[in-house]
Amino acid sequence: MAYIQCNFQSNALLMNTQINVIIPEKLRDLKREGGFPVLYLLHGLTDDNSAWCRNTSIERYAEEKGIIVVMPWGGKSFYTDMKYGEKVFTYISEELPKFCEKMFPISSRREDKFVAGLSMGGYGAFKLVLSKPDSYAAAASLSGSLDILQIMDRKNENIWSDIPDCIYGENVLPSLEKDDLFGLIDNLVSNKVTLPAMYMICGTEDFLYEDNRKFATHIETLGIDAKIRWESGVHDWIFWDKYIQDVLEWLPIK
Repeated sequence: MAYIQCNFQSNALLMNTQINVIIPEKLRDLKREGGFPVLYLLHGLTDDNSAWCRNTSIERYAEEKGIIVVMPWGGKSFYTDMKYGEKVFTYISEELPKFCEKMFPISSRREDKFVAGLSMGGYGAFKLVLSKPDSYAAAASLSGSLDILQIMDRKNENIWSDIPDCIYGENVLPSLEKDDLFGLIDNLVSNKVTLPAMYMICGTEDFLYEDNRKFATHIETLGIDAKIRWESGVHDWIFWDKYIQDVLEWLPIK
């Protein structure tokens, strides 16, 4: 197992940033034209790029599945090009894959590229594939913050009440065309765009459970064939460590 902490200068972020990369030992002596499958794994609101490795056994799971895992920094951006902050969506969607494909034995083929995340990262994963459906084969959300309009409308209830203004601007709501998952998926369906495979799971005792139920109902109404799971659990690492294993089993790794 190679575990790499890589610092580099990001042109999109206009700053140095860090990614954590897992490269399974079983890939060392293998050769695959075009590179190996990759999972871009996104963190939640209060975490950073180290969180998945510190709180789960993702290294062991990646070794077992033979998939490279890239864990980037996303700040508290909701994976958006912030009004007063970094262009995180541009970084995640454009610069990061190009950088990783040059630096590591990672495939650039759509069928080999996947993204997943928890909470804010679950929202980011779905936002990424619904914004760039031709670039990724599958996306998974664990306890995702999937109803961004509701999340931002509740900002006064949260300790991060100043963050939405930094992301979107003072008293500005997320864009229906660029940020709202409901609007993004409606647009793709109306234009008959082939969607990436989608997986979502949320704990039935999670404070985001109702938001997840709402999004699940919406995509079911659209006739989208997604894997949807409801399991007992709350918004914590015990839940995410357990079900990231299910995500890896579900991914169409070739």
